[in-house]
Amino acid sequence: MDLSRLGVEIRDLAYDTRAVTPGTLFFCVPGANRDGHDLAAEAVERGAVALVVERRLDLDVPQQVVPSVRAAMGPAAAEFFGDPSRELDVVAVTGTNGKTTTAFLLHSILAAAERRPALLTNIRRLVGGEERPTGLNTPEAIDLQRLFREMLDGGDRSCVMEATSIAGAMGRLAGTRFRALVFTNLTQDHLDFHGTMEDYYAAKRALFDQAEIAVVNVADEWGRRLAAELPAAVTFTPDDELGADLRLRGRFNRANAAGAVAAARALGIAGGAIRDGVEAVPGVPGRFESVDAGQQFSVIVDYAHTPDSLENVLRTARELDTGRLIVVFGAGGDRDREKRPLMGRVAGALADRAIVTTDNPRSEDPQAIAEEVSAGALEIVVDRRTAIETALADARAGDVVVIAGKGADTEMEIAGGNVPFDDRAVAREVLAR
Repeated sequence: MDLSRLGVEIRDLAYDTRAVTPGTLFFCVPGANRDGHDLAAEAVERGAVALVVERRLDLDVPQQVVPSVRAAMGPAAAEFFGDPSRELDVVAVTGTNGKTTTAFLLHSILAAAERRPALLTNIRRLVGGEERPTGLNTPEAIDLQRLFREMLDGGDRSCVMEATSIAGAMGRLAGTRFRALVFTNLTQDHLDFHGTMEDYYAAKRALFDQAEIAVVNVADEWGRRLAAELPAAVTFTPDDELGADLRLRGRFNRANAAGAVAAARALGIAGGAIRDGVEAVPGVPGRFESVDAGQQFSVIVDYAHTPDSLENVLRTARELDTGRLIVVFGAGGDRDREKRPLMGRVAGALADRAIVTTDNPRSEDPQAIAEEVSAGALEIVVDRRTAIETALADARAGDVVVIAGKGADTEMEIAGGNVPFDDRAVAREVLAR
């Protein structure tokens, strides 16, 4: 849309009335809980000088009627902030698992190559060299384009980010150009949103229409399909030569590193910088992260929350020592229910003791979720702290305890609110006792 056609001076953009200041163009986004059209009068009272709507409202301000406000928001934001991804080399990672780790490795490589990278992940944001509060893996379109502009103004010349399929389907990435886009894998998750694996794949596939360089993992069956549809794609597998000593454990992390290295080579980064970047990453918070308080057994905290990622983590954990493997895990509420028993079967098959517990139940009953995961075959300890205490109390020398699902998260989503909860902190407290 052409912002100049509104006939007023636009000083800022907003989709949330709390962010409206005098001179704002307000986007009336229909939401799951509130329709932005119902908030338009409040936005005007706060200083909005024009509206983007899907139906004309009885308000005396210029209004641009569009088929989809959400779809219009990204391109309008890109226009307003000066099309920042035309100047900023945006290197993105998409896939079910491995996005954050691959992004951390790419950020380190770009830094070693002096490409001055920013970072946008669900556990860390760096803009202009400064730490920022984290939020959505992929921010809303206005927030994202604003961040891109702030990166450029702060001296960044590239950005590594996570590009989720949900964000793509919701238009958050509209108006963004990807210098390179890495596909890690596709396994069952988010079917509560996408419906089917075909639709999930289609959402991922659509993101590559915005990418100059496609980098695809062909060890993954969906990746092989994607590469066949993108003949110019750069491909990789976990067995590719990295040219560096990877400090992260597990074959799944080797796949993440191979994707980062393949993308870096496609971007023309020299081998020395790639080596230095890969070797500079000792670990990623909440991703196969060790908790060591001097105990004689291993404790690993990981974000694994899908059947595939849980299997990868448990198989890697099994290799750490010769004792028993104990896992504490759960499944999130208000999310894909089909994966719950699949996760239970994975844990039951690979661990010597599997304890099902609470993991971000949101509006659902934690006991009911745990029972779906367990399917009557596994031990249930609903309180997550008690479950962690139970696992650690049972562990002996040579055992490995995996606490899966939350990773670096520091809060638990319960009944519409958040309460403090950090698996790593809880494990340290218990081990200290």
